[in-house]
Amino acid sequence: MDQQKTGHARGGAETGHPIPHPRPPDSRCHQDVRYPRSRRYHLYEATALALILSGLVHLAVFAVDGGPWSGPVSWRKPVTFGLSFGVTLLAVVRVASYVRVGPRLRAALLGVFAADCVVEVAGITLQAWRKVPSHLDMETPFDTAVSMTLAVGGGVLVVLLAWFAVASFRHRPTGPAGMALAVRSGFAILLVALASGAAMIARGVVLTRTGHQEAAYHSTASLKPLHGVSLHAVLVLPALARLLSRTPWSEAVRRRIVVAAVGCYTAAVAAAGAWAVLRY
Repeated sequence: MDQQKTGHARGGAETGHPIPHPRPPDSRCHQDVRYPRSRRYHLYEATALALILSGLVHLAVFAVDGGPWSGPVSWRKPVTFGLSFGVTLLAVVRVASYVRVGPRLRAALLGVFAADCVVEVAGITLQAWRKVPSHLDMETPFDTAVSMTLAVGGGVLVVLLAWFAVASFRHRPTGPAGMALAVRSGFAILLVALASGAAMIARGVVLTRTGHQEAAYHSTASLKPLHGVSLHAVLVLPALARLLSRTPWSEAVRRRIVVAAVGCYTAAVAAAGAWAVLRY
Protein backbone atom coordinates (compact mmCIF):
# COMPACT_ATOMS: atom_id res chain seq x y z
CA MET A 1 0.00 0.00 0.00
CA ASP A 2 2.76 2.48 0.94
CA GLN A 3 4.63 1.59 -2.22
CA GLN A 4 1.50 2.26 -4.28
CA LYS A 5 1.08 5.69 -2.67
CA THR A 6 4.78 6.47 -3.20
CA GLY A 7 4.59 5.32 -6.76
CA HIS A 8 1.47 7.43 -7.40
CA ALA A 9 3.19 10.51 -5.98
CA ARG A 10 6.33 9.86 -7.96
CA GLY A 11 4.31 9.32 -11.11
CA GLY A 12 2.50 12.59 -10.61
CA ALA A 13 5.75 14.43 -10.17
CA GLU A 14 7.32 12.80 -13.21
CA THR A 15 4.39 13.53 -15.49
CA GLY A 16 4.24 17.15 -14.38
CA HIS A 17 0.71 16.92 -12.98
CA PRO A 18 0.18 18.69 -9.66
CA ILE A 19 -0.26 16.45 -6.65
CA PRO A 20 -3.35 17.45 -4.68
CA HIS A 21 -2.81 18.38 -1.04
CA PRO A 22 -5.48 18.16 1.63
CA ARG A 23 -7.11 21.44 2.63
CA PRO A 24 -5.84 22.69 6.01
CA PRO A 25 -8.42 21.96 8.73
CA ASP A 26 -8.77 25.59 9.72
CA SER A 27 -9.10 26.99 6.19
CA ARG A 28 -12.89 27.01 6.50
CA CYS A 29 -12.51 29.90 8.96
CA HIS A 30 -11.30 32.03 6.07
CA GLN A 31 -14.00 31.10 3.57
CA ASP A 32 -16.61 33.66 2.65
CA VAL A 33 -19.46 31.60 4.05
CA ARG A 34 -22.84 33.20 3.39
CA TYR A 35 -26.20 31.89 4.50
CA PRO A 36 -29.01 31.30 1.98
CA ARG A 37 -31.00 34.45 1.26
CA SER A 38 -34.78 34.27 1.05
CA ARG A 39 -37.09 36.75 -0.64
CA ARG A 40 -37.50 38.49 2.70
CA TYR A 41 -33.92 39.73 2.48
CA HIS A 42 -34.66 41.38 -0.84
CA LEU A 43 -37.70 43.01 0.79
CA TYR A 44 -35.53 44.34 3.62
CA GLU A 45 -33.01 45.75 1.15
CA ALA A 46 -35.81 47.32 -0.90
CA THR A 47 -37.12 48.90 2.30
CA ALA A 48 -33.68 50.32 2.99
CA LEU A 49 -33.49 51.79 -0.51
CA ALA A 50 -36.97 53.30 -0.05
CA LEU A 51 -35.81 55.03 3.15
CA ILE A 52 -32.75 56.39 1.35
CA LEU A 53 -34.98 57.62 -1.47
CA SER A 54 -37.23 59.31 1.10
CA GLY A 55 -34.23 61.18 2.46
CA LEU A 56 -33.20 62.32 -1.03
CA VAL A 57 -36.75 63.41 -1.86
CA HIS A 58 -36.88 65.57 1.26
CA LEU A 59 -33.52 67.03 0.36
CA ALA A 60 -35.18 68.22 -2.86
CA VAL A 61 -38.13 69.52 -0.81
CA PHE A 62 -35.69 71.50 1.30
CA ALA A 63 -34.08 72.93 -1.82
CA VAL A 64 -37.49 74.13 -3.05
CA ASP A 65 -39.16 75.10 0.22
CA GLY A 66 -36.11 76.44 2.03
CA GLY A 67 -36.24 77.18 5.71
CA PRO A 68 -33.64 76.53 8.42
CA TRP A 69 -31.41 73.48 8.15
CA SER A 70 -30.79 73.19 11.88
CA GLY A 71 -33.18 73.31 14.80
CA PRO A 72 -35.99 71.02 16.04
CA VAL A 73 -38.26 71.92 13.10
CA SER A 74 -36.55 71.65 9.72
CA TRP A 75 -36.33 69.46 6.64
CA ARG A 76 -32.93 68.30 7.88
CA LYS A 77 -34.49 65.64 10.09
CA PRO A 78 -36.39 63.64 7.40
CA VAL A 79 -33.32 64.00 5.16
CA THR A 80 -30.71 62.82 7.64
CA PHE A 81 -32.89 60.20 9.33
CA GLY A 82 -34.10 58.76 6.02
CA LEU A 83 -30.56 58.46 4.70
CA SER A 84 -29.10 57.26 8.00
CA PHE A 85 -31.76 54.65 8.75
CA GLY A 86 -31.74 53.44 5.15
CA VAL A 87 -27.97 53.03 5.03
CA THR A 88 -27.88 51.41 8.47
CA LEU A 89 -30.66 48.96 7.59
CA LEU A 90 -28.92 48.01 4.35
CA ALA A 91 -25.61 47.55 6.18
CA VAL A 92 -27.08 45.45 9.00
CA VAL A 93 -28.96 43.19 6.56
CA ARG A 94 -25.72 42.53 4.68
CA VAL A 95 -23.43 42.25 7.71
CA ALA A 96 -25.84 40.01 9.66
CA SER A 97 -25.22 37.28 7.07
CA TYR A 98 -21.72 36.88 8.54
CA VAL A 99 -23.03 36.41 12.09
CA ARG A 100 -23.43 32.78 13.12
CA VAL A 101 -27.11 32.49 14.08
CA GLY A 102 -29.98 30.41 12.76
CA PRO A 103 -31.28 31.69 9.39
CA ARG A 104 -34.92 31.79 10.56
CA LEU A 105 -34.08 33.74 13.71
CA ARG A 106 -31.86 36.11 11.71
CA ALA A 107 -34.60 36.75 9.16
CA ALA A 108 -37.18 37.37 11.88
CA LEU A 109 -34.98 39.82 13.80
CA LEU A 110 -34.10 41.68 10.61
CA GLY A 111 -37.81 41.91 9.80
CA VAL A 112 -38.51 43.57 13.16
CA PHE A 113 -35.53 45.85 12.63
CA ALA A 114 -36.72 46.88 9.16
CA ALA A 115 -40.25 47.59 10.42
CA ASP A 116 -38.85 49.64 13.29
CA CYS A 117 -36.72 51.70 10.90
CA VAL A 118 -39.82 52.46 8.83
CA VAL A 119 -41.77 53.55 11.93
CA GLU A 120 -38.95 55.85 13.06
CA VAL A 121 -38.52 57.55 9.70
CA ALA A 122 -42.30 57.79 9.15
CA GLY A 123 -42.86 59.48 12.52
CA ILE A 124 -40.05 61.96 11.95
CA THR A 125 -41.24 62.72 8.42
CA LEU A 126 -44.85 63.17 9.54
CA GLN A 127 -43.86 65.72 12.16
CA ALA A 128 -41.66 67.58 9.68
CA TRP A 129 -44.64 68.04 7.36
CA ARG A 130 -46.75 69.14 10.32
CA LYS A 131 -44.05 71.74 11.15
CA VAL A 132 -43.60 70.49 14.71
CA PRO A 133 -40.66 68.79 16.47
CA SER A 134 -40.55 65.01 16.21
CA HIS A 135 -38.62 64.21 19.38
CA LEU A 136 -39.30 65.45 22.92
CA ASP A 137 -42.51 67.20 21.83
CA MET A 138 -45.18 66.87 24.55
CA GLU A 139 -47.29 69.88 23.54
CA THR A 140 -50.40 67.91 22.49
CA PRO A 141 -51.61 64.31 23.06
CA PHE A 142 -50.89 63.45 19.43
CA ASP A 143 -47.38 64.90 19.56
CA THR A 144 -46.77 63.06 22.81
CA ALA A 145 -47.91 59.79 21.20
CA VAL A 146 -45.53 60.31 18.25
CA SER A 147 -42.66 61.23 20.53
CA MET A 148 -43.22 58.20 22.77
CA THR A 149 -43.54 55.91 19.75
CA LEU A 150 -40.17 57.12 18.49
CA ALA A 151 -38.66 56.60 21.95
CA VAL A 152 -40.02 53.05 22.20
CA GLY A 153 -38.81 52.35 18.68
CA GLY A 154 -35.37 53.54 19.71
CA GLY A 155 -35.44 51.07 22.57
CA VAL A 156 -36.31 48.25 20.17
CA LEU A 157 -33.35 49.25 17.98
CA VAL A 158 -31.04 49.10 20.99
CA VAL A 159 -32.20 45.59 21.93
CA LEU A 160 -31.97 44.18 18.39
CA LEU A 161 -28.58 45.63 17.52
CA ALA A 162 -27.14 44.75 20.92
CA TRP A 163 -28.30 41.16 20.33
CA PHE A 164 -26.45 41.02 17.00
CA ALA A 165 -23.37 42.52 18.67
CA VAL A 166 -23.37 39.87 21.40
CA ALA A 167 -23.94 37.11 18.83
CA SER A 168 -20.94 38.30 16.82
CA PHE A 169 -18.70 37.98 19.88
CA ARG A 170 -20.10 34.62 21.01
CA HIS A 171 -19.18 32.93 17.74
CA ARG A 172 -16.53 34.05 15.30
CA PRO A 173 -18.21 35.66 12.24
CA THR A 174 -17.61 34.08 8.86
CA GLY A 175 -16.14 35.82 5.84
CA PRO A 176 -12.82 36.69 4.21
CA ALA A 177 -9.69 37.79 6.02
CA GLY A 178 -10.37 40.63 8.44
CA MET A 179 -14.15 40.31 8.25
CA ALA A 180 -14.53 38.85 11.75
CA LEU A 181 -12.69 41.83 13.26
CA ALA A 182 -14.59 44.27 11.05
CA VAL A 183 -18.00 42.84 12.02
CA ARG A 184 -17.22 42.71 15.73
CA SER A 185 -15.70 46.19 15.77
CA GLY A 186 -18.56 47.60 13.70
CA PHE A 187 -21.19 46.28 16.09
CA ALA A 188 -19.16 47.29 19.16
CA ILE A 189 -18.83 50.88 17.92
CA LEU A 190 -22.50 50.83 16.95
CA LEU A 191 -23.30 50.24 20.63
CA VAL A 192 -21.62 53.58 21.34
CA ALA A 193 -24.03 55.22 18.90
CA LEU A 194 -26.97 53.54 20.62
CA ALA A 195 -25.76 54.63 24.05
CA SER A 196 -25.26 58.24 22.94
CA GLY A 197 -28.70 58.25 21.32
CA ALA A 198 -30.27 56.94 24.52
CA ALA A 199 -28.42 59.62 26.49
CA MET A 200 -29.79 62.34 24.20
CA ILE A 201 -33.36 61.13 24.62
CA ALA A 202 -33.03 60.68 28.39
CA ARG A 203 -31.61 64.16 28.91
CA GLY A 204 -34.22 65.73 26.68
CA VAL A 205 -37.09 63.95 28.45
CA VAL A 206 -35.84 65.11 31.86
CA LEU A 207 -35.67 68.71 30.66
CA THR A 208 -39.10 68.44 29.08
CA ARG A 209 -40.66 66.97 32.21
CA THR A 210 -39.17 69.75 34.33
CA GLY A 211 -40.62 72.49 32.13
CA HIS A 212 -37.54 73.31 30.04
CA GLN A 213 -38.95 72.42 26.63
CA GLU A 214 -36.78 74.79 24.59
CA ALA A 215 -33.64 73.68 26.40
CA ALA A 216 -34.55 70.06 25.67
CA TYR A 217 -34.51 70.72 21.91
CA HIS A 218 -30.96 72.07 22.10
CA SER A 219 -29.59 69.66 24.72
CA THR A 220 -28.59 67.01 22.19
CA ALA A 221 -26.14 69.12 20.17
CA SER A 222 -23.00 67.99 21.99
CA LEU A 223 -23.72 64.29 21.47
CA LYS A 224 -24.74 64.42 17.81
CA PRO A 225 -21.19 64.13 16.34
CA LEU A 226 -20.45 61.10 18.53
CA HIS A 227 -23.76 59.53 17.59
CA GLY A 228 -23.26 60.17 13.87
CA VAL A 229 -19.65 58.97 13.66
CA SER A 230 -20.16 55.76 15.62
CA LEU A 231 -23.43 54.87 13.87
CA HIS A 232 -21.88 53.87 10.55
CA ALA A 233 -18.89 51.79 11.64
CA VAL A 234 -20.96 48.68 10.95
CA LEU A 235 -21.13 49.80 7.32
CA VAL A 236 -17.61 51.16 6.75
CA LEU A 237 -15.47 48.45 8.34
CA PRO A 238 -17.15 45.34 6.88
CA ALA A 239 -17.37 47.07 3.49
CA LEU A 240 -13.61 47.64 3.64
CA ALA A 241 -12.96 43.99 4.49
CA ARG A 242 -15.20 42.94 1.62
CA LEU A 243 -13.44 45.22 -0.87
CA LEU A 244 -10.03 43.99 0.29
CA SER A 245 -11.11 40.41 -0.42
CA ARG A 246 -11.26 41.35 -4.11
CA THR A 247 -7.61 42.42 -4.17
CA PRO A 248 -4.61 40.12 -4.87
CA TRP A 249 -3.04 41.00 -1.50
CA SER A 250 -2.29 38.28 1.01
CA GLU A 251 -4.57 37.57 3.96
CA ALA A 252 -1.95 38.93 6.36
CA VAL A 253 -1.81 42.27 4.53
CA ARG A 254 -5.61 42.53 4.40
CA ARG A 255 -5.89 41.81 8.11
CA ARG A 256 -3.32 44.50 8.92
CA ILE A 257 -5.26 47.03 6.84
CA VAL A 258 -8.49 46.17 8.67
CA VAL A 259 -6.71 46.47 12.03
CA ALA A 260 -5.39 49.91 11.03
CA ALA A 261 -8.87 50.98 9.87
CA VAL A 262 -10.42 49.85 13.15
CA GLY A 263 -7.78 51.83 15.02
CA CYS A 264 -8.45 54.98 12.99
CA TYR A 265 -12.21 54.65 13.39
CA THR A 266 -11.86 54.10 17.14
CA ALA A 267 -9.69 57.22 17.38
CA ALA A 268 -12.36 59.24 15.53
CA VAL A 269 -15.03 57.98 17.93
CA ALA A 270 -12.82 58.80 20.91
CA ALA A 271 -12.27 62.34 19.59
CA ALA A 272 -16.01 62.83 19.11
CA GLY A 273 -16.57 61.48 22.62
CA ALA A 274 -14.03 63.90 24.10
CA TRP A 275 -15.70 66.80 22.29
CA ALA A 276 -19.08 65.69 23.64
CA VAL A 277 -17.76 65.60 27.21
CA LEU A 278 -16.27 69.08 26.87
CA ARG A 279 -19.48 70.50 25.42
CA TYR A 280 -21.96 68.54 27.53
